[in-house]
Amino acid sequence: MTSKDLKVFTCEEVAKHNKPDDLWIIVDSKVYNVTRFKDLHPGGASVFAEEDIAGQDATEAFYGLHRHEVLLRQQYARLQIGFIEGEGSAIYSRELGKLSEVPYAEPTWLSAGYYSPYFKESHRRLQAAMREFVDEVITPDALLHEEDGRRPSAHVIKAMAELNIHAMRIGPGKHLKGLTLMGGVVSPEEFDYFHELVCIQEISRCGQRGYGDGLQSGAVIGLPPIMNFGSPELKSKIIPEVLSGKKFICLAISEAFSGSDVAGLQTHATKSSDGKYWTINGTKKWITNGTFADYFTVGCKTDTGFTVILVERSEGVETKPIKTSYSPSAGTAYVTFDNVRVPMENTLGPEGGGIFVILSNFNHERWVMCASSARGQRLIVEECLKWINQRKAFGKPLSSLAVLRSKIAAMISRTESVQHWLETLTMQMCNMTYKEQAQKLAGPIGLLKMYATRCAQETATDAVQIFGGRGITKTGMGQYIEHYHRTIPFDAVLGGAEDVLGDLGVRQAIRQMPKNARL
Repeated sequence: MTSKDLKVFTCEEVAKHNKPDDLWIIVDSKVYNVTRFKDLHPGGASVFAEEDIAGQDATEAFYGLHRHEVLLRQQYARLQIGFIEGEGSAIYSRELGKLSEVPYAEPTWLSAGYYSPYFKESHRRLQAAMREFVDEVITPDALLHEEDGRRPSAHVIKAMAELNIHAMRIGPGKHLKGLTLMGGVVSPEEFDYFHELVCIQEISRCGQRGYGDGLQSGAVIGLPPIMNFGSPELKSKIIPEVLSGKKFICLAISEAFSGSDVAGLQTHATKSSDGKYWTINGTKKWITNGTFADYFTVGCKTDTGFTVILVERSEGVETKPIKTSYSPSAGTAYVTFDNVRVPMENTLGPEGGGIFVILSNFNHERWVMCASSARGQRLIVEECLKWINQRKAFGKPLSSLAVLRSKIAAMISRTESVQHWLETLTMQMCNMTYKEQAQKLAGPIGLLKMYATRCAQETATDAVQIFGGRGITKTGMGQYIEHYHRTIPFDAVLGGAEDVLGDLGVRQAIRQMPKNARL
């Protein structure tokens, strides 16, 4: 039924249609004829037999059971036959590309009436452009493939490449020179880590954890070692291929034998007698994007220590998918290297100097994860605030219960503290060289990641309690809560386990203690 066919009714007229063979209801001033639909209703036809539903305004009951987007689906929208006279819709879905008006749903710098010393007009322009792109292009694809397990669609990767989003997600640097970023909303010269932060957090809003990792996260962590330590020949070949979305790369460090203990890795590379190539043997596990990667940035043991080598998918390289608790769209892989020959020119950084290559790369990887975690927590805060405001229990709104308000207060406090610590460290990154970041920020970023992921796990637990059974149901009102609670451990493990990173931060602090410091 088109908008031209919709009629205007009074509540009295609707009330007359309250029989099983003639059944209308009102939801948000819209009149729906559910006579035929009632028997198809997933919750059964008996729901419509209640006296306060049949022929009545069922808005409160509907929003206690369904998300607003249900009404927007074609199969349900076509049930609408009219409007209530003199009334307009009071409930609306979030507009694509627009900021949320729910308190704490946006970081402070995007909230009306608040200010920030870090974000300028170029950051706001980029945020607006990214928000629109993510809502219209990425999120629909994310919702589809998080469920079916397929990798992100080629048209999404291509659209991101055309706007140079892949390049922006690597951060500021020479790789941006001459590029038109997001249609020209920010120039390569002014692009800084706060611009990258905007990109990360806007993409994270899609709320689909596996898909998010599948969306070129392998490039975010696997390409920087080439950019910072690769030969000019490697850079000129690999960087354009990856940033254009034509080729995919991953970081292959973790093994079944060794996770956070980088020095304990067993994959080894042996140099040929003529010194022209490496022969690599070993395995890697939990490698994000590994199932569809064309290139692998691999940590290897060599005679001179630990060395990082770029490996192209070729004979002897085999990848198998690993089933984890989030979507296969992430491309999580078990990788086997069986006598793989690699040119010596693919060595990244000095032979035996791979520890610095990897540890310096960890800083950016962990910072990215902190940025994503902060935004993910904010999404859950928004969901919970909406829920307690619309859901009634014990005859009153959930928002009237002090115990739930206390949980929300803790969630908001954790989210805001993570965001503001993140912004402080981002400012330091903007004013340090890559080498200075590696020397000074490994500890603080490690501590932030430990804090952010612990906060996230507490928030996930509280959110499930607030949503109850819906918080452990994959569909419906609590779908984002269930997904978040199920996948949040990934942040606590990937990029370094919490305890390991906390210890890193403290050990770095102890090394910097002045020798004459006493109580």
